[in-house]
Amino acid sequence: MIRRIVFGTLGVLAVAYMGVVAYLYFNQRAFFFVPDGDVWEIADVGLDAELVSIPTTNDETVTGWYGAPSPGMPTILYLKGNSGSFTSEYARFQAFSEDGFGFLSIDYRGFPLSPGQITQQNILDDALAAFDWLAEREDQILIWGRSLGSSPAVWVASQRDSDALVLETPFYSAVAVAAERYPYAPVGFLMMDQFPSNEWIGDVEEPLFIAHGTADVVITHGNGERLFAEAPNPFEIWIEDGAGHNDMWARGIWERTKQFYAAALQ
Repeated sequence: MIRRIVFGTLGVLAVAYMGVVAYLYFNQRAFFFVPDGDVWEIADVGLDAELVSIPTTNDETVTGWYGAPSPGMPTILYLKGNSGSFTSEYARFQAFSEDGFGFLSIDYRGFPLSPGQITQQNILDDALAAFDWLAEREDQILIWGRSLGSSPAVWVASQRDSDALVLETPFYSAVAVAAERYPYAPVGFLMMDQFPSNEWIGDVEEPLFIAHGTADVVITHGNGERLFAEAPNPFEIWIEDGAGHNDMWARGIWERTKQFYAAALQ
């Protein structure tokens, strides 16, 4: 009787565990990506910019905003995070423009302004297409990736020559973050979109600036520290005490980034 109870209990636990693992597997992209969000119009936010369509892989296109730089100034390729539309970050683009920087930012496929499917490969392809589009128009390009966008930023920097790379609240890899969050699940086996920034960072020759906060519970700051430690050209890392995942802009990342750019472009 005891043996039956023990094996019965183990069987129930095994079935329950497999159910949890199956749920994580089939719903992983819903956990990872949150594409819905408001879309802002250029005219409504007072930007001197234009709406652009950029060809990407599979004969599809992505949509973005492009603002030209002042003469002699660089242009920022800004790669967004995992939620909403890039247009919601218009305050950043206003700051870039006010200081003479150009900018280009896009919605990856599957996000509000760009139809298509959200996959790791599509996001990487879209980021690379955006860089190539910009490279046809500008000589100085500075890549800035935030959160999820840090991974395609690392990828692009490993494949193309730019002047500098900024990673805001980056992860070492997406699977590393998932392993922290779901230590009971074999996430390395389950994840379709692993974004292995740690595998690409070794090919990044650009000077690197990383910004992270100690109170970030979405992507712990240890991720940024590990990535910085493996970069071939680590320039500066800024770990802001008490800052959360979405606090870096308010904590002064733009001023620090301008100082980094000025030093990196000397």
